[in-house]
Amino acid sequence: MGTVTTSDGTTIFYKDWGPRDAQPLVFHHGWPLSSDDWDAQMLFFLQQGYRVIAHDRRGHGRSDQTSGGHDMDTYAADVAALAEALDLRDAVHIGHSTGGGEVARYVAHAEPGRVARAVLVGAVPPVMVKSDSNPGGTPIEVFDGFRSALAANRAQFYIEVASGPFYGFNRPGAEVSQGLIDNWWRQGMTGAANAHYECIKAFSETDFTEDLKRIEVPVLVMHGTDDQVVPYDDSAPLTVKLLKNGTLKSYEGYPHGMLTVHPDVLNPDILEWLRS
Repeated sequence: MGTVTTSDGTTIFYKDWGPRDAQPLVFHHGWPLSSDDWDAQMLFFLQQGYRVIAHDRRGHGRSDQTSGGHDMDTYAADVAALAEALDLRDAVHIGHSTGGGEVARYVAHAEPGRVARAVLVGAVPPVMVKSDSNPGGTPIEVFDGFRSALAANRAQFYIEVASGPFYGFNRPGAEVSQGLIDNWWRQGMTGAANAHYECIKAFSETDFTEDLKRIEVPVLVMHGTDDQVVPYDDSAPLTVKLLKNGTLKSYEGYPHGMLTVHPDVLNPDILEWLRS
């Protein structure tokens, strides 16, 4: 574990496990979580011989709780600072949800040689919010509701998100894990309320269309068809159409947090794609 300091003086916390000469896999977490959300993936790929790295986004987890910079351009710049500090070459960047947007923005503008591939899982691109150009998107009122709930009682809001739509625990017959709910809540409450509040705008309103068009490296797009947070129809299929070299892998009935509830399926799928 370590830290890197960005150009504006922000300290970013990261984990870095495995052989330094192995290919690096860099994991980008979702809102409002931390690098801890990647435990199942980091352990799996560490055992496969990879170097695994995950950071806490600014205002999240153990990174600095800044008063500003809670936007995709700054998030991507923070990743660039991490990649430079660790001198990462031919890395695979894997992002979930908001982290998928961060990956798209970073990879589209990364220095040559830094990135070999990318994986977007339940990711927010191309753009979430409904508009004239994105009629199938989620109405802005939904995100306004997120902001109101967070400001009113963040602790209760996070319990409800983890207990319900995030892992699909609100579906009939779902196998509910109290441990996962508690860990989601723990990660969320470790971060800063202002960062989480402002990040809602970043993940919901940022348009990644031009980023996706610009990406040259192969990209695996993975998405659950029962994603209640980032609806399938307005995300993964549209993202793949914009990529030069994209592969779509859909998971019937899987929820937004499918990496955590179905690592036995997703981890081997990612590994197979990396080796293909």
